[in-house]
This record gives sequence, C-alpha cells and structure tokens, in this order.
Amino acid sequence: MPLRILALGMNKGDKSMQQMQQISQTKKIWRRFCRNRLAVLGLLILSFFVLLSTLAPFLTDYDPNRSNLRNRNLPPSKEHIFGTDDMGRDIFARTLYGGRISLSVGLVSVGISLSIGVVLGAIAGFSGGIIDTVIMRIADVFYSFPFMILAITISSIFGPSIYNTMIILGILSWPSSARLLRAEFLKLKNTDFSVAAGAVGASPARIMFRHILPNAISPLLVSATLGVASAILSEAGLSFLGLGVPPPAPSWGNMLNRARPLHILATMPWMWLPPGIAIFVIVLSINFVGDGLRDAFDPRQVVRT
Repeated sequence: MPLRILALGMNKGDKSMQQMQQISQTKKIWRRFCRNRLAVLGLLILSFFVLLSTLAPFLTDYDPNRSNLRNRNLPPSKEHIFGTDDMGRDIFARTLYGGRISLSVGLVSVGISLSIGVVLGAIAGFSGGIIDTVIMRIADVFYSFPFMILAITISSIFGPSIYNTMIILGILSWPSSARLLRAEFLKLKNTDFSVAAGAVGASPARIMFRHILPNAISPLLVSATLGVASAILSEAGLSFLGLGVPPPAPSWGNMLNRARPLHILATMPWMWLPPGIAIFVIVLSINFVGDGLRDAFDPRQVVRT
C-alpha cells in the first residue's frame, strides 16, 4: 500500500511537471511571436476584421441584399459611406457581411482539408510501405492538376454554392497537409517516446494521435494559417467568375464581379476598391500571422530573457 501511494504521488508530480513545462513552452512561443512586429500587426488587423464582420448587424442598418434602384451608383456620402452599387445596395454593408462569408469559407475549407490530410498523412507516415506509397501517389495525382483549373471544373459541374465552394476547396487542399504531417511522422515514429508507448501495449491509433500528433502539430498550424489566406483568395476568384458564392450573397468576389465593366472601373472606384482592399489586407494579415507562427514554433529561435 505505501508503494502504491508513493507511485500515485509520483504520477501526480509528473503530471504537474508536464503541465508546468507546457505552460512554460506556451509562454516562450508567445514571446517569440510578439517579437515579430509584422505578425502582431497582422493579428491586430485580422482581429479587427473579425470584429467588424461579427458586429455587422450593429454597425449598419442596411440589408446587404436589399436593392433600391432609386439609389443606384451613388458615390460615398453620409447615408452610404462606401456608396452604392448598380442595384442600389449599400457597399459598406456588403463589405462587412462579405467578410463573414470569406472568413467562413477560409476556416471551413481548411478544417475539411486538415480532417482529411491529418488522417491520411498520419497513416502514411506511421505505416510506411505500400500504404504510404498509395496515399502519396493519390496526393501526386491531385498535385498534377492546376489547383484553380480543377476547382473551376468541379464548380462548373456541381454549380455555384457556398457549401460546394467550401467542400471543393477543402478536398483539393488536403495533399499539402498530408505531406507535411507524413514528413513529421517519419521523423517522430522511431523516437524514444513513441517506441516506449508501443512497448507498454499502446495501440497504433493511440501512438499516432495521442503521442506523435501533438509533437507534430506546430508546422501543421502554420500551414493551416496560410491555407486560410489561400482559401479566401480562391473563393474570391471563383466568385468573381460566377462559380463560387452565388448572388445576391455579399461575397467580396461577387462584388468585384459586379464592378467588371470598364466604365465602372474607370468612373466608379467605390464599387471595387472596398472589396479589393479588404481581400488584400486580410490575406496579407493572415500571411504575417503565419510567418510569425513559423518563427515562434521554430526550436532554433532563442528567447532572450
């Protein structure tokens, strides 16, 4: 009995020590991130956009989809601070609500990509052999087609829809996360902690997702962050071509599509500047955050005390 109590005490002590080490590591990562001024700036701008999109119903009284032909093509004014489009819809409201759609598409499509890529990448890296070969050759098939051409083709077949856009972008993006995680698993599967877990009877699934995956998650987070920016750009491109989010939904790509005519580009810049600037700033901010996370997770970085 005393030995059992002592063992329990040692286990609790080990868990407490591990928790303290995790907290210390998190602080180090945050300090590395904060040393990158562009990453902090990107995080602030991204947070600002998320806040604006979330509070859109409280920031404008206009329905983004409601047309008013008497107010067509109005320049910026007190009533419409970004002006109106060719259907009389308030561009400020459409820009705010469009942020919801763009961010949602980016996050959901990356979530789908990670769900597929993590499972297949972990299985390929841990199992090796024929399973690894088959999964990587399937990934090569996806890589052999230009991403946007394939997205346009599939969107043309299934039709424009916000849900179709999320699913298509997510499914087409999984090979990058799968390859990245496979490389991490190949490095970690023969380390002491994974071998010890197998020696005490842990199942392969437990070793993969309980022991190896938490140690391989850092580069995946960086890749996922940059993937959100890529998905937002892809959605804007598809919507601009009429194959992404269908009208009258206030997508930034749809707004640019409405401003395609040359006379609008030349004489009504308020119709294309807000969505264009929003896409540019949000994608640049996410890239800054991704670069900051990459530097923060880099074990070669040294935190100065």
